[in-house]
Amino acid sequence: MYPDWVANVSTKVDHQSLPLLDHLARIGRRAAEASTPGGLRPRHLRALGILSERGALSQQGLGEILSLDPSNVVGLLNELEERGLITRRRDPSDRRRHIVDLSTTGEEALAAAYVRLGLVEDSLLAALSAEERATLYRLLVRAAGTDSPPCQPCGVADDEANNPTC
Repeated sequence: MYPDWVANVSTKVDHQSLPLLDHLARIGRRAAEASTPGGLRPRHLRALGILSERGALSQQGLGEILSLDPSNVVGLLNELEERGLITRRRDPSDRRRHIVDLSTTGEEALAAAYVRLGLVEDSLLAALSAEERATLYRLLVRAAGTDSPPCQPCGVADDEANNPTC
């Protein structure tokens, strides 16, 4: 059933990060969903954060950054637009394209969510020092294979980690 080499693999849990990451993610997700205003989900916050960081984007460009299928982008943006968190308008230079921008309501909701998420993260990572948390963040960004980490909550500067601010 399994290849022969599997018999030689240790079944010890030593240095197996994925189960720990999954556990922390589940705990964090539950706490974040309970504390995030208006039922904003992680994908909503990610889209709003990108728009806050980068400004207005084409719908296609935002979808590419989020690594979402175009039909999923439309659904996501419909949800955000219904809540008044974003605006969509036709691109005057190409009427086939939509430009997506963060609304004032979206900025306020994102700022409130980041405050609450900061409290969740503080609780979740309370056993780590500030230096260890910065190291963990840099390692996760590197492991995720991204050159541009998501923006920090508005007003939070992390010069040591050289993370962008909103």
